[in-house]
Amino acid sequence: MSDLLKKPFGTRGKVHQITPESAGWRYVGFSLYRLKAGDTAAEATGDREVILVMVEGKAQITGAGQDWGVLGERMDVFEKTPPHCLYLPNGSDWAATAQTDCVIAVCSAPGIGGHAARRIGPDGITLTERGKGTNTRHINNIAMENEDYCDSLLVTEVFTPAGHWSSYPSHRHDEDDYPRITYLEETYYHRLNPASGFGIQRVYTDDGQLDETMAVSDGDVVCVPRGHHPCGAPYGFEMYYLNVMAGPKRKWRFVPAPEVAWIMERDA
Repeated sequence: MSDLLKKPFGTRGKVHQITPESAGWRYVGFSLYRLKAGDTAAEATGDREVILVMVEGKAQITGAGQDWGVLGERMDVFEKTPPHCLYLPNGSDWAATAQTDCVIAVCSAPGIGGHAARRIGPDGITLTERGKGTNTRHINNIAMENEDYCDSLLVTEVFTPAGHWSSYPSHRHDEDDYPRITYLEETYYHRLNPASGFGIQRVYTDDGQLDETMAVSDGDVVCVPRGHHPCGAPYGFEMYYLNVMAGPKRKWRFVPAPEVAWIMERDA
């Protein structure tokens, strides 16, 4: 199995934990909790800022000295309704008590105390279509560049219809040369509908030194340290993924793979 593909290490409680140290990079962290009603989870943010994403279900959440009430509304991620999220700065903590079975993603990156704790969504998040033909997919932007909610984090949800591609045309963001391109590490948390399905993700560099093609199952995480990283949803299986990106600059600028640059130009 590719070192880039991370399988859940459990079925209840914390089931993913990716740190900069474990991933061999500097910025992005990602963990995931699968909780039953009544279960609890709690963490301190330390020197990192965090966005909690209620992927599914409902939880009572406190954080940064405030009671945020019950967050969460969609019970199945493929409802595609806007997620309830919570931003917490570095130097704070949070605790969650599941009100229903729920899935909570913990997205993290270095924080400098530049932003206050706040709810993100569901208000202000609108499912948006992107792409053409079988490259059409649908986006819930949680905290991308236009949303000045974070010091480092960029977070978004993508729904890819069955038989379609996304994170495509293939592109990379692995150099710190703004405005041409920015260096952003990235994780993909994948879900499939039906859950018995599979998707495909390839991570590759132009020189071929990195070239991994992975079959992803429901609940898997893929780490993208560099290179291009397209995803395919086979006919019959709808794909969701939650993207977390971070780097030295909170800007998303990318360069297309040479073999697909003409597609990006044609469809612009």
